[in-house]
Amino acid sequence: MNRFVVSLSGIRASGRHGVDPAERKEAQEFVVDLEVVVAVEGDDLEDTADYRALAQATREVVETQSFALLETLADAVARSAFQYEAVEEVIAVVHKPRVADSLGLDDVSATATVR
Repeated sequence: MNRFVVSLSGIRASGRHGVDPAERKEAQEFVVDLEVVVAVEGDDLEDTADYRALAQATREVVETQSFALLETLADAVARSAFQYEAVEEVIAVVHKPRVADSLGLDDVSATATVR
C-alpha cells in the first residue's frame, strides 16, 4: 500500500464561530487548508479520499456548526475529513481573515491534527 499527501488549499466557507457574541450573530468567512495522508492501493477513485467530498465535508462543518474557539473548529474540520476510509491522518488549518484584518495581522489560524 502506498501513502500519499493530498493538499487542498483555500476552502472557503462562511460560519458563525467566535468567543464574541457578535461573531456568532453574523456569519464571517473562514478559509481552510487540509493536508490529508491517504493509503492508496490501486488507481480508482474508490481507493482514495475524493477531493470533492473532503472539501464539501469541510464546508459543512464550518457552515452548520458553531464553536467559540478557532482551535475547536479546526479539530472538528480535521475529524470530518478523517472519517473517510483511506485517510490515515489529517492536518487542518483554519484561518479567520476578518480577525486578522481587525488586528492588523497577515493571518490568524489554528491547526489541528487527527491520526
